[in-house]
Amino acid sequence: MAESSTLKPVLMVLTSHGTKGDTGDPTGFFLGELTHPLAVLEAADIPVAFASIEGGEPPVDGFDLDDETNARYWNNHTFRAAIRSTQKLADVNPTDYSAIFFAGGHGAMWDFPDSDAIQRATRAIYENGGAVGAVCHGPAALVNVKLSDGSYLVSDKKLSAFTDSEEHAVGLENVVPFLLASRLSERGAHHEAADDWKEKVTVDGRLVTGQNPQSATKVGEALRDWLQNANR
Repeated sequence: MAESSTLKPVLMVLTSHGTKGDTGDPTGFFLGELTHPLAVLEAADIPVAFASIEGGEPPVDGFDLDDETNARYWNNHTFRAAIRSTQKLADVNPTDYSAIFFAGGHGAMWDFPDSDAIQRATRAIYENGGAVGAVCHGPAALVNVKLSDGSYLVSDKKLSAFTDSEEHAVGLENVVPFLLASRLSERGAHHEAADDWKEKVTVDGRLVTGQNPQSATKVGEALRDWLQNANR
């Protein structure tokens, strides 16, 4: 990689929403959808920074410490300190970052779509030539992002996200505020899906998206590859 020190960090954004609708069941960001892309970026010496909608320590879901990557990060004091003190996204200067990445977790369905901070930061980074990445429910961040010309960022772009079929499979189709893949399609996106729980990553220019937790590592690899090529 050409002089990674010259590369601005990737801003990794997490949900601050901790409950699944009116059920009272806990949720948050899905741990592996952060740690797996993070491991890829860090192995390539690509700097990262963490933010969340409300700042501070976001709620965590998908807490599987049998996953070696999850366990390695969760037991790392530097990582845990960073997660306890995420930046509030509204306070972030988008020009400081080369890309923005949205981890999934069901919480994202509630606080990502209507976040002014997400829309501002995503538009600024994308229009400044940066990349936008997301995995699983992370693309909920993109459903309302408009570019300066008034068009939806996802309009006429290929992408992947948690499918309607997968939402039905986990029994939350009537709990989430909308079905993510359907909403993205309504915004003009060309949603590309694999079978439930199969790895699926779609790259369309500077938009890098993945379908589910199984896709998290490959999303990280695709984002890494774009960043390395852009920095040559």
